[in-house]
Order: sequence, then structure tokens, then C-alpha cells
Amino acid sequence: MELDREQDVLRAASMYYLQDLKMEVIARHLGTSRSTVSRLIKRARETGLVEITLRPASTRAPGLGRSLSAAFGIDAYVVPVPDSSSHIERLDQVSMTAAKLLTSWFDSDMVLGVAWGTTLASVSRYLVPKPTRGSAVVQLNGAANMRTSGVDYASDLISSFGTAFAAAVHHFSVPAFFDFSDTKAAMWRERSVRRVLDMQRRADIAVFSVGAVAGAVPSHVYSAGYLDDADVRVLHDEGVVGDVCTVFLRADGSWEDVPLNARATGPTPTELQRLPRRVCIVAGDNKVAPLLAALRAGVVTDLVVDETTAVGLLDAAEPAPVRRTRTRG
Repeated sequence: MELDREQDVLRAASMYYLQDLKMEVIARHLGTSRSTVSRLIKRARETGLVEITLRPASTRAPGLGRSLSAAFGIDAYVVPVPDSSSHIERLDQVSMTAAKLLTSWFDSDMVLGVAWGTTLASVSRYLVPKPTRGSAVVQLNGAANMRTSGVDYASDLISSFGTAFAAAVHHFSVPAFFDFSDTKAAMWRERSVRRVLDMQRRADIAVFSVGAVAGAVPSHVYSAGYLDDADVRVLHDEGVVGDVCTVFLRADGSWEDVPLNARATGPTPTELQRLPRRVCIVAGDNKVAPLLAALRAGVVTDLVVDETTAVGLLDAAEPAPVRRTRTRG
């Protein structure tokens, strides 16, 4: 289809000109040959796509990926999206790039940990089927709350990854947040729960986004009944800016003594850091603050982000706030 062809032109040109990837690497990402990539890049030049779409007004665009990598010690994939694009258009473009990258990274005999949320739901719609053998997809955090079991939403999302890779699927049938930390501690001793936790710890790749407390487009955990008014007040008092896998972070990346985290079911930053590849996918400059917190918490090895958010992230990165530990008396 012509539309698919034009999307390949955009992807190839963005990888080549903005991310400085070699043609052989781009070919692997796109599942095609080096000669085809060469033709796609040539078409981008001939049609003016490189000049008009991949070089927006920001003069920082060509070096954004390198700047992010240097600033945070990560691999960054900056997706070119015009400033005039809607939030949905930004999310679609970032999701397409992330889906392609995940397909190139995930293979047989691997375990993929997936967090639920609006961004990952979007990524799941762009996954290209890649049959694997002996692989597994595991849900990283629970999804139930007072209003819903969360089963339909989270299960469908996780299952779509399993279907794309012909992988075994392991759901995590616990609440997103327990009412009491003692209940969580008891459940974590149950064999059925430990089986899923063990699978999470074996993950070769974890894929997640960041949730934003504030902004025009609230993240799913803040808009779907997972938190009551008292919880929201606690987050505000603690200086929380967002979450990763429903574990809440302050702006400086600290999280250990945020009270709600004792009841959260997602992996902590410390647990995530044990996994070899942690892929964070972000679209929307309302997520700059939680993304910066996630980077300061050390949970990201690979970042897929739209260009506008990447600029905002670099602008917000300096100076870094002093990391602190709150004491209670």
C-alpha cells in the first residue's frame, strides 16, 4: 500500500538522518534489505520529506538523540513529529517506531515484561507479527481496582503482545494497589503470585511508559479510578510527579518512602534495574517531568520519544534537584 510505503520512507529517513543509524541497522529494524533502505532514503530526499518533515524549526533536532544519550547514558530514538501534530498523532508515530524496535529486539527463548497503560495499548496496535519459539510475555503490574477487575483492559493488551510473537502469556491477576501493605506481603507469599513474580524477574526486556500526574491528557492510573481523593492528596504532599509501572516517583527520582508504593504491585526501580533492557516509550510533553524522574531513578536503558518531548526533556534536565530522603517523625 502507498501509505505503508510512505511510512517506511519516514522511518528510514528519521533513523538515518536523526539517529545516525547505519543502513544495515535500519534494514534490520524495518525487516528489509540494505538496498531497499537506500531507495527509501533517496525517495525522502527527492520528495522533500527530509527538508520539510524531518527538519522542523528547532535547530537542535538533528542532534537530539545524541544529546539524550550523552546526558543520561541511554540509547535514545527520537521520532520526528511536527510541532503542529495532535497528541494522538504524536502517540501514533512514537508507537509505530517502538513497535518496530521491539520486534527487532525480541526473539525466541526470551521473556518480555509489559506494563499496561494508554501508551502500551497504542504500541500493541502496531506490532508486526513475528513468530518465536519458547518465548513468554508477562504482565508487570496488576490492574484491578474498586470499579473494575481490570481484566479485560490489561488482559487484551498483554495478550496482543503474546499473539504478535506467538509467545506464552502470563497475566498478573492482582490489584494495581492493595488496600493494605500487609495484604500485599501475604499475597507475595502465595505460589501462584510467586510464579508470575519469578517470570518478571527473568525478563530480558521490560517495556513501559511513564504516568503523568498533571497535564491535559491524564494517564490511565490517574483517570480510571485507581486512586481515591486521599491517595491523590498524599501524592501531592509527597511531591510525586508520576509513576513507572504504578510505582510513584518524585522529581528527583526518589521513591522508596512514598507511602503508596508499599501497596503498589508493579516492579520497583531497584527491581527493574536488574533487567538487561528497559524500554521507556513516551509521547507528549506533559510527560517531561515524570520521564526525567524515571531517568534519574535509573530505570531506562532505551528511550523512544517524540521530538518535542525530547527538546523539553533536555531543557528540564538542568539543573537537577538534590536527591533527598524524607524522614518521618
